[in-house]
Amino acid sequence: MELLYAILLGVLTSCGIYLILRARTFPVVVGLTLLSYAVNLFLFAAGRLATGAPPVIGRAAVYADPLPQALVLTAIVIGFALTAFALILALRALGVSGHDAVDDRKENP
Repeated sequence: MELLYAILLGVLTSCGIYLILRARTFPVVVGLTLLSYAVNLFLFAAGRLATGAPPVIGRAAVYADPLPQALVLTAIVIGFALTAFALILALRALGVSGHDAVDDRKENP
């Protein structure tokens, strides 16, 4: 199962990086989203979450570490804000220049 999870993380990361390096703005936004999903899954897997264990140290011998869960929640919020900002920026660039290519912009005199 760990091998499948590692392969999934590798595929998500490589697809995200490939889409970020594209010359259009919408694939860049989708690539950023895929990369943020990969980071969330990595943080989630790094926590070694225990099922059925209390999240706080108490009378139980085994407890779940709440730090990875808090990091994933924070990363979800930051990823959503980054995606929203990149999408608005891409729509603004499309409205100003008339095309969504990122490499052939020309300055207006």
